[in-house]
This record gives sequence, C-alpha cells and structure tokens, in this order.
Amino acid sequence: MSAKPVEHLNGIRPLAERYDVFLLDQFGVLHDGTSPYPGAVEALSALKRAGKTIVLISNSGKRAGPNESRLLNLGFEPGSWDHFVSSGEVAWELFHDMAASGRLLPNTKCLLISRDDDRSAIEGLPFALTEDGDDAGLVLISASEGDRYDLDHYRRLLAPAAARQVACFCTNPDKIMLTTVGPRFGAGQLADLYENLGGSVTRIGKPYPAIFHTALALVGNPHRSTVVCVGDSVEHDIAGGLAAGVSTVLVQSGILADTADLIDLFDTMDAYPDYTMDRFRYC
Repeated sequence: MSAKPVEHLNGIRPLAERYDVFLLDQFGVLHDGTSPYPGAVEALSALKRAGKTIVLISNSGKRAGPNESRLLNLGFEPGSWDHFVSSGEVAWELFHDMAASGRLLPNTKCLLISRDDDRSAIEGLPFALTEDGDDAGLVLISASEGDRYDLDHYRRLLAPAAARQVACFCTNPDKIMLTTVGPRFGAGQLADLYENLGGSVTRIGKPYPAIFHTALALVGNPHRSTVVCVGDSVEHDIAGGLAAGVSTVLVQSGILADTADLIDLFDTMDAYPDYTMDRFRYC
C-alpha cells in the first residue's frame, strides 16, 4: 500500500492554481525526442500565460542552448519558459570553475561519450579530446548511443580508463532513454558499467541536489511550498524533487507509459509523487 495518497489529475491546469514555480522535465513530458506529445506545446504556453515561472530541468548532457534550439524546432513557442537547466550546463560550469582554480589542467585528455558527435559539453573548456581510454585523463559520459551500439562496444572503450581509476563524470544519469526504435540503455547505465569495470563516477543531474539548487537559485530560491516538479521518472524526477523539498507530479507518457503497477514502483523506490497524470496537457 502507498505511504501517502496520490491524486490523479487529467491535466496541469489545477496545479496552476496551487503553485507558482514549475520545474518541468522535457523528455517523456514535453516530447519524445522526435515530436511533442499531444497538447504539450499548448500546455506549456498556457502555463506561461497564466503567469507561472517555468524552469525546464533536464538530464541532458548537452548544454542549455542546443536543448532550447531543439524545443523551438519541435514547435514550442519562444518565451514559453523562463530558464533551461541541463545537467550538461551544470557540469560545464563545474569544469569551468575547476579550470579557473587550477584543479583542471590545460589540455587534459578527455574521453567524451556523447550522442550525434555532440561537443557542446566541452566547448570552451581546456580539454583535448581522445578516443583512447588508455591515455584519457578524464572520462565524460554525456549521452548514450544505445540505439546504435551494444554494451560490449562501451565496455571495450571504457575498460582501460576504469582500470587506471581515471575520474569519470556522468552528466546524464538516466538509465533508460527513448529512441525512435524504442527504449534503450541510457548514459546512466554506462556510468554503472564504468563502476562495474572498477572505476568511480561523479553523477550530475536529477535526482542529485546540484541541478535542483541551480534551478531554484535562478528563480530566487522561492519557498518550496510554491514549487512543483513534473517528470516521467520516479528515480530521477520524483525522488529528486522530494529531496529538494518540492511537490511532484509523475507523467505517464514517457518511460513508464506501459507500467501497470505504479504503487509497487513507488513502494520499491520509496518515492511517492503528490500527483499523477497520463500526459502533460492543460485541462
């Protein structure tokens, strides 16, 4: 039995009357990576017109700019959100501070695991890219191409660095990602693989505190009772939102779309949202 009652909603509109600040996930809530979910574009715009403060908070290893460009290309209305905080952006700021303080040496050889040859995660940083785990001085897992490669491909790539205990950062802790060929293993599983190979990993993104602290600081650290976090993952969005002290909504349009027994999942994770809804829409 659930530890607390969970209210099911038909849409986001009732919450616009209860909360001022919305922390919204993108993948699985607003879109599936290829197209917006039905009603999502209109719902996001309606929330903004209702005077709500909207921070998009995403476990994307890419920086904020590329993510915002994708949303515009998908048809989301310019100005329908106030800030975009990605785990890639939070990590970039961390590496920038490390370089400024001398903790990250110039031309550090970085083994970057990304998607679609994306380099935004390291642009402007003192890294020298390498494709060889044997000489890497740092490993950065920003994304997975689990729809193109199997885990053995990544095992061969990561094993030499893990064996040498090279520091590894994962800027997308999601273990499952949505692709055009169905759910595949995400960057979070690659981080687990690195640890299984003997290395250690620093994870940046939901459910870890830094990304929530960054998002809330951008909007003036509002009272937590005025904030609600909306996402499609119990492990990342719900658990992370609860740890940040805000209310939470689980949307079942993403990775949990075919999950029948949510209560069992809540019990297993010991993370219970305040609300559930089938999809993100304004009604």
